[in-house]
Amino acid sequence: MLKKMFRSKILKFLLGGGLAAALNLALIYLIIEKLGFNTPFLRNIANVISIEISLIFSFFIYRTWVWTGGIWNIREVFLRQLPLYHVSAGVAVITRIFFIFPILDWLRINYAINTLIGALLSASINYLISDRFVFKTPIAKNYKNSQAEKISVTYYPESLAPALSVNSSFRKDESITIDTSKSVKTLSIVIPAYNEEDCIVQTVDTISKVLEQEKIDYEILVVNDNSKDKTEELLQQMNFQNNKLRYVNNYYPNGFGFAVRCGLENFIGDAVAVVMADSSDAPEDIVSYYHKLQEGYDCVFGSRFIKGGKVIDYPSHKLIVNRLANLFIQILFGLKFNDTTNAFKIYRQEVIEGISPLVSHHFNLTVEIPLKAIARGYSYTTIPITWRNRTTGVSKLKLKEMGSRYLFIVLYIWLEKHLSRGDYHLSKNKLVVNQRLKSNG
Repeated sequence: MLKKMFRSKILKFLLGGGLAAALNLALIYLIIEKLGFNTPFLRNIANVISIEISLIFSFFIYRTWVWTGGIWNIREVFLRQLPLYHVSAGVAVITRIFFIFPILDWLRINYAINTLIGALLSASINYLISDRFVFKTPIAKNYKNSQAEKISVTYYPESLAPALSVNSSFRKDESITIDTSKSVKTLSIVIPAYNEEDCIVQTVDTISKVLEQEKIDYEILVVNDNSKDKTEELLQQMNFQNNKLRYVNNYYPNGFGFAVRCGLENFIGDAVAVVMADSSDAPEDIVSYYHKLQEGYDCVFGSRFIKGGKVIDYPSHKLIVNRLANLFIQILFGLKFNDTTNAFKIYRQEVIEGISPLVSHHFNLTVEIPLKAIARGYSYTTIPITWRNRTTGVSKLKLKEMGSRYLFIVLYIWLEKHLSRGDYHLSKNKLVVNQRLKSNG
């Protein structure tokens, strides 16, 4: 993989993209810090200026240094390629100006980090839209050189070629061997609950009813995150009525991530699904998860944004942030899966053991668990699911508090994948275990 990544052409892509990003960062720093563009409106103006200059700069870097083939004349470059480059980049730029930058600025992400994230996302969107139009030289019908008439070469924009050309284990979960002999006998449901007196009874009762109808052996483990309302009292009452339900009080500091971690340390089933207490996750999807897991996958991830998936009453500002965050993760890791941030997923017991220890304290745990599972080589598949916004209680997710935490955990796992030399990968761990068994045998 490293040999492919550092071939001369790919290295040029990386260096060219780095130069363009460095210019973008330098320009926005000078405009904001030196020229005093330091209000939300002026920061966005600074962003527009730096984007346009770095865009033109990046075009000529790639056209002269990397896109060395094809037709090289004024008409082709200035009347076709450069305008098309602007059109294709325009969608990415508009997305960045009116969505990415303002949202990250609202989340109080430092403008330098904001710019780097925006550069990556806009370059990626630019690639996806313009690859077939801008960077493919058409057949030159009027060229005197008959050989030139037969040339049709595709060129890749910015620094995205390495991520899109290198075969990655993140791209296809089908490439991972599935063990169909592994059956799940008991399914655990972990539900973190903080001040959920209005909905916890309905959530538990509905899940229990559906699983009983499907004759699935299960346990429901509710983690009371030191609630200040009647949540624990209600759990005590339900505990007497339903022998499949038990609860524990979170022994970590308060927080969604800590509560889920407490539950993952105490479930007893062969597999575990993390389910929200507010009835936003459909119990029927738990059944679908369970049956899909029986096919031999290590994890099953649901997506609300594929054919068959559905969201109901999703707040528009959260939906925009969600889609941008998931796009960023998709591009960074080369994933087909597009709903990483959703907590509602299912894992075999060995996956939870294999990705430990978990480090997230808050909602960023919803990203840490699936990304670690994928990065460490566990098999997974994706199915459509339904999500419904809570009708009672108050959402515990605060976007302004979570932006930098999500970014931290995503970069942490990306660094593990690329710099750990496979130390945590499932295949290498199996090899170490087998070597130990042989040495002891």
